[in-house]
Amino acid sequence: MLGTVVNAIAILIGVAIGGLMSRIPDRMKVTILQGLGLAVFVIGLSMVVGVATAEGYDFFIVIASLVFGGIIGELLDIEGKLNSLGKWIEGKMSRFGQGKIAEAFVFSSLVYCVGAMAIVGSLESGLEGSHKILYTKAMLDGFSAIFFTSAMGIGVGLSAIPVFLYQGAIALTAVWLAGYLSDPVITVMSATGGILIMGISLNVMEIKKVNVGNLLPAIFVAAIIKVILIPYGF
Repeated sequence: MLGTVVNAIAILIGVAIGGLMSRIPDRMKVTILQGLGLAVFVIGLSMVVGVATAEGYDFFIVIASLVFGGIIGELLDIEGKLNSLGKWIEGKMSRFGQGKIAEAFVFSSLVYCVGAMAIVGSLESGLEGSHKILYTKAMLDGFSAIFFTSAMGIGVGLSAIPVFLYQGAIALTAVWLAGYLSDPVITVMSATGGILIMGISLNVMEIKKVNVGNLLPAIFVAAIIKVILIPYGF
């Protein structure tokens, strides 16, 4: 839960700073996000490199999970459904107010919650007790909160509540699952998640649009494949 708490606090700090600052130059925003995008890429790479360079078949399991997980994600159209969910919530919330506070709350909540980094980071936090991804997400969210607040107002700060509840629920569920998953299974899940994190970094830096949402099933496919193969020595 620590990573989730830090994430929520980072948003509030960003809102406080954004409320005190005037409009931030677009050029500065781009540079900061590019730097954070590179940091996200390195974190994802560090999660993969151990499996990729180790002897054994784990990396092939990761590759297979990305293929089959991607197929499942495309068939289910997870990315499209997440976007539709965001639009639906935005439509529902618009009935409660047309002011900037409601608009800022809905917009920022969707940006911070409807994404693969929130899911992968919360899973890592619960399964491994590591908060690297959520700490990095906290930095991204904190900086973006500055930009959003300077443009839309302090309603952005309310998004810290759904972020805490959403990511906290995923992390607590992962803690419960950890008791039933062996270390080798968690390793391939983490490596697969690392590749998704690298995909997120490409999106942040606007290098290439990766449908990371449709690849989310790969994390669970990796666990299933590993559980099936462990009795056979893989």
